[in-house]
Order: sequence, then C-alpha cells, then structure tokens
Amino acid sequence: MKHFFATATLVFVSSLAMNAQEANPNAANIAFENKTIDYGKLNKDAEGEREFTFTNNGKEPLIISNCVGSCGCTVPNWPRTPIAPGATAAIKVKYDTRRVGRFQKTVTVQSNASNATEVLTIKGEIIAPEATNTAPVNTTTGTSKVSK
Repeated sequence: MKHFFATATLVFVSSLAMNAQEANPNAANIAFENKTIDYGKLNKDAEGEREFTFTNNGKEPLIISNCVGSCGCTVPNWPRTPIAPGATAAIKVKYDTRRVGRFQKTVTVQSNASNATEVLTIKGEIIAPEATNTAPVNTTTGTSKVSK
C-alpha cells in the first residue's frame, strides 16, 4: 500500500510540473527548420561541419543550456548567449569524416523553451578513397617493376 501512495504522489507531482511548464504562454520556443541533416555520400576526410538553423518563436529569450552528441565523433557548438524572441540562430555540428562507413548520430539540445529537449539527427555515409597502385613503373615499357 505504501508503494501505491508513493507512486500516486509521484505521478501527481510530475503532472503538476508538466502543467506548470505548459502554463507559461510567453515561454521561449525553439523551432528548427530541419531536425535531420543527411550528409549523403562524402569522401573520407571531407568537410564534416553542418548547421541546424532555428528560430525562437516564443515571447521570452531562449537560452540553450547544453548540446550533447551521441558519441565523440559528433561535436556540437551552440550559441552561448540568449536568443531574442523572433531571432534566428544555428547549432553547428561537426562529424568526424575520418570514420569510413554509414553513420547516424544524434545531438540532444536542452534549453529553457517550452519544448525543453529536442533531438537532432545527422546521417550519411563516408566513402574510403579508391586504392591506387603505388608500385614503381618502368618508364620505358610502362609496366610495373614489381615481380609476380
């Protein structure tokens, strides 16, 4: 019976907290143009930086408190100053393109907005360069000097 009352109390307090956040009609609101960026196919070591553009559609300044990549290969950089109502800004994300193969990573954005946590996604495929023959070539015959 104690567990029932503890659980019921926890649910009640949680619902009050959620209603308190929704009750502020002036709260900041972060609205992204796109929540997913598809890099497509890139060569290894290509430029891996992209931007997620967003607007503060609320009536109070937007403060992004943290952005976290799902792994060390995804590094986000976000505005550290408040974003005024109606203003547009961007979160830059850099993916380590030295890692060959398909990828799909996320960036979790935490802010004071009414939608306090947003998850952004980057995906694509990094292609390894084609192997080149580095064996010395006989310039008179055009054949490789490597014996078979």
